[in-house]
Amino acid sequence: MFRTNTCGELRLGDAGRTVTLAGWVQRVRKMGGMTFLDLRDRYGITQIVFESSDNEALNEAANHLGREYVVQVSGTVAERTSKNPHLPTGDIEIIARELRVLNPSEVPPFTIEDESDGGDDLRMRYRYLDLRRTPVRRNLELRHRMTMEVRRYLDSKGFLEIETPMLVGSTPEGARDFVVPSRMNPGQFYALPQSPQTLKQLLMVSGMDRYFQIVKCFRDEDLRADRQPEFTQIDCEMSFVEQNDIIELFEGMAKHLFKTIRGIELTEPFLRMSWADAMKYYGSDKPDLRFGMKFVELMDVLKGYGFGVFDNAEYIGGIVAKGAAHYTRKQLDELTEYVKRPQIGAKGLVYARVGEDGTVKSSVDKFYTQEVLRAMADKMGAEAGDLILIISGDDTMRARKQLCELRLEMGRRLGLRDKDKFACLWVVDFPMFEWSDEEQRLMAMHHPFTHPKDEDIPMLDTDPAAVRADAYDMVINGVEVGGGSIRIHNAELQAKMFEILGFTPEKAQEQFGFLMNAFKYGAPPHGGLAYGLDRWVSLFAGLDSIRDCIAFPKNNSGRDVMLDAPAPLDQKQLDELNLAVELPEA
Repeated sequence: MFRTNTCGELRLGDAGRTVTLAGWVQRVRKMGGMTFLDLRDRYGITQIVFESSDNEALNEAANHLGREYVVQVSGTVAERTSKNPHLPTGDIEIIARELRVLNPSEVPPFTIEDESDGGDDLRMRYRYLDLRRTPVRRNLELRHRMTMEVRRYLDSKGFLEIETPMLVGSTPEGARDFVVPSRMNPGQFYALPQSPQTLKQLLMVSGMDRYFQIVKCFRDEDLRADRQPEFTQIDCEMSFVEQNDIIELFEGMAKHLFKTIRGIELTEPFLRMSWADAMKYYGSDKPDLRFGMKFVELMDVLKGYGFGVFDNAEYIGGIVAKGAAHYTRKQLDELTEYVKRPQIGAKGLVYARVGEDGTVKSSVDKFYTQEVLRAMADKMGAEAGDLILIISGDDTMRARKQLCELRLEMGRRLGLRDKDKFACLWVVDFPMFEWSDEEQRLMAMHHPFTHPKDEDIPMLDTDPAAVRADAYDMVINGVEVGGGSIRIHNAELQAKMFEILGFTPEKAQEQFGFLMNAFKYGAPPHGGLAYGLDRWVSLFAGLDSIRDCIAFPKNNSGRDVMLDAPAPLDQKQLDELNLAVELPEA
């Protein structure tokens, strides 16, 4: 066989054994009459020693090895004279007796080490080499362990793992689909699923009761650090449940993952916060609660004193950065420029410092007396040494989002967004609809199959924009790691939903008739949730991007630079698919 042991398992207790290892050459070092080779595989690194006095030809062969050569080495395990406390195998070394080159290697385009000299583009082009690096490999090992624990947990709760199709019908409502032309059905197209949503609902109609799937999903949308065109969901659905049943079960899963993967035991129930409160106090439906700086509205305190920016504002709100009154004018100017960036869009920033004597010094002192400024500080709970930061605007929602960005930036600057600290909560009671300026109509905030809260159903006829949904998101450290809802299981209510969304009865029947028809045959009350596996793994690994926990990710332009995809089709393939390509003029 190629090996008796891996490069990560031998210890001092194995001293004296004759072993065979196989792996990649990490580095070769020549010291006097000896050659040292670090041999690496997925499991670790073991030092190999070639002694020239023992076998000069063997030592000479070792000297000709290059980085990333694939070799097989046989020898005897011995205790190291100079031990390496940073390696699990650091107490031993192998005194080589045989060396066999299994495959030579060209010099790799970047160093295969924890801290590589390769940039992102280069490492993505040679991703198969990047995956040899320990940090990247560990991310994939973490992903494997998490999927195993997910399956173990859901199996213990009676869930069945059921696969659903990858080729489905297109549903224009929502994000853009990736479409696949059908050769056997000219002029017709499949879509790659954005989610198995309707299929898992049909599984509930068919009596499967509890379903899950670790499933690939696809969305043709602009990319960010937490998005890829293809991503993996832990997709789940349950019958005969209410919102609280689902929240409790999947909060249990989250606690199980924290305990088994990170060794963190969470005993307290996760906080639940309404969407309205999340927006009011944090300007986001995924607030980061690792730190405070809760918004305080100041219209009643600061309006009417001749400062036009505030007097004409629809919203005035502020945060308190505890102990940050030492911020210099330069630092405050940097913050002002930060919130004025186009992607944030604030017009400016007002600040105030609370001195050790309790006086408040503000950037708009000439408009306000000390009494007014002190009342502002008292309302905000600001104390000596604190820094107050205020943003205003003529659109409440937009101003809150700007204040949210400021809050997150201050949390980062003050070191409050510790990746080893976790704050978990459920955001509940989302609006059922949101207005689309582009479409000039109401759109489903989640999807058109979400059930409205029972007490709000009468408002579907009178004030649909005020209707709340039986929807919920789990948020950890400001990241939405999953979300779901109770689903509509009544054909009449589903038809009403499509009507509000602007579907004609014919259009609704054409796109979703299969689901509405299924509801006529005894659909149970049901609901579900989908966790983003990529986001969970990146959260536990302390990564800034989900790309680093995916084996073969796309870049920020949606390209696979290793496979050079997407790419044009040749004319023969286009002809078989009855397709013609017309590119816009440059």
